[in-house]
Amino acid sequence: MSLLNKWNRNIAHIVSAKGEALVVGRTRLKIVRSVCLVLMALVVIRLFDLSVIQKPHEPEHEYSMTGGEKIMERADIVDRNGVLLATTLQVASLYADPSLVENKAFIARKLEEILKINNVQEKLDKKGRFVWIKRGITPDEHYKINALGSPGLGFRAETRRFYPQGENAAHLIGYTSVDGNGLAGMELEYNDRLQKGGDPLTLSMDIRVQHALTKSLRDKMQKFQAKGATGGVVDIETGEVLAAVSLPDFDPHHAGKADADARFNRFALGVYEMGSTFKLFSTANYIEATKHPFSTTFDARKPLKEGRFTINDYHAEKRILTLPEVFVHSSNIGSALMAQTIGTDSMKAFYKDLGLLDKVDVDFPATGAPLYPQPWRNLNTLTAAYGHGIAVSPLHVLQATAAITNGGKFVKLSFIKPKNQKDIIQSRVVSAATAHKMRQLLRLNVTNGSGTQANVAGYEVGGKTGTSEKVSARGGYDKNRLLSSFIGVFPANAPRYAVLAILDEPHGTKDTYGYATGGWTAAPVVGSVITDITRIFGIAPELRDSNLTAGLERYIDAEESTGYSPASYTQ
Repeated sequence: MSLLNKWNRNIAHIVSAKGEALVVGRTRLKIVRSVCLVLMALVVIRLFDLSVIQKPHEPEHEYSMTGGEKIMERADIVDRNGVLLATTLQVASLYADPSLVENKAFIARKLEEILKINNVQEKLDKKGRFVWIKRGITPDEHYKINALGSPGLGFRAETRRFYPQGENAAHLIGYTSVDGNGLAGMELEYNDRLQKGGDPLTLSMDIRVQHALTKSLRDKMQKFQAKGATGGVVDIETGEVLAAVSLPDFDPHHAGKADADARFNRFALGVYEMGSTFKLFSTANYIEATKHPFSTTFDARKPLKEGRFTINDYHAEKRILTLPEVFVHSSNIGSALMAQTIGTDSMKAFYKDLGLLDKVDVDFPATGAPLYPQPWRNLNTLTAAYGHGIAVSPLHVLQATAAITNGGKFVKLSFIKPKNQKDIIQSRVVSAATAHKMRQLLRLNVTNGSGTQANVAGYEVGGKTGTSEKVSARGGYDKNRLLSSFIGVFPANAPRYAVLAILDEPHGTKDTYGYATGGWTAAPVVGSVITDITRIFGIAPELRDSNLTAGLERYIDAEESTGYSPASYTQ
């Protein structure tokens, strides 16, 4: 009996213990179920918040790959017609954890073959857990590196600036650092604006005009074996820069690999003695200051002496010239006599009003400062009349030309489209009458003077050639190193566009009879670009000539006069 009771007690104890375990288990299941229900409720609430309460939107920020700080995607840059010039895209960048890279010599060799870079072995031999191999790789490179299967290689998504137009307009648009900060051009000038994202930055540039000018300058640069070339196109009425070219240029995606000469911006930073293109300014100064008529004559029969210096003509006419003849035959002697008449104070004040003695006030990060004599003596006044002894940038020439030919109003240049007329700063530099006379002379120079190769059938083109000798390292000027230029405006009767072309150290060819002057080398560039502009903008040819120069023939190739002295004029 005792054994049976003991057995029964054991069974009862076991049953009691199981019952308690079931109770505990049931309680735990209830707790787990409650927790799960709470978590599910939180998930449902969050999903409802994201899908119903909050409006869906695209992420506005990207994480910087060099840290946790969020950055705004850089805004695009477009031309005046909305053509994309610069944009930001996501790319993969390759890094390595050197401690996880096996067979480093093999991996380094393969990476150098794929990425076309050097010194990968040195990076993989470094201590630490992170090293950049190359930032901004192509999809094809990404695929090939993945195929290596190395656990020590990794990729991070980054943003990279891309320039769909390539080298075209690289000097104007500029470029950024690998971290997206503007380093040159408009990328630098408007860096803060671009960093904030938002709407694209719209430039005044027309990429079609830019391409036309680049092509023509490059063709002539190669034909005449010039070391460089530059030029620009501006809207005379608004001051908008439609094109700005500097050759040689560079690929903005790899700006660091370009040499210093290619990166140098000849258009904005370069300053040059422009030679006879300055006769446009000094002649306007003379007409405005003296009010003398076109029949005024100047004795160019012999060189003009000033102290121990002698002023000669390049192609001496050796006769008395009328005012239009001085301009058309580009007489240094005649221009110096004009300067002698108006005097130093008048010329300096006039050049100052044209902006030729100060840096151009324009929305660009770096522009060249003009070089001129200090102190400015009487001799400098004579030589500055024909563009010697004073050096300016192409921006200066375009701005001053626009001021004289648009009716005499000074218009501030800009690389972005002005929002309204208030953004265009205007002041008068010459009278409307003087501006009209200068347009007549510019047209006359294309029809009867050195600018004939800039003429375009059906359109009235005006312009002025310029050829200057560059300063020699041994002192003085080197007659074998020329800077040849042409500044053109059209339509000459009511100019809307100014086009400048400059070739640096061109060489004459058989076709040019060995000449490398502005009329032979730069004038054809302007004629070609104007032809392209008329097609781009759909400008119809004139049905009839405006007779802008009607009546001026009597002042051209006149018979030599007698009894002339520098102090007297024939009315």
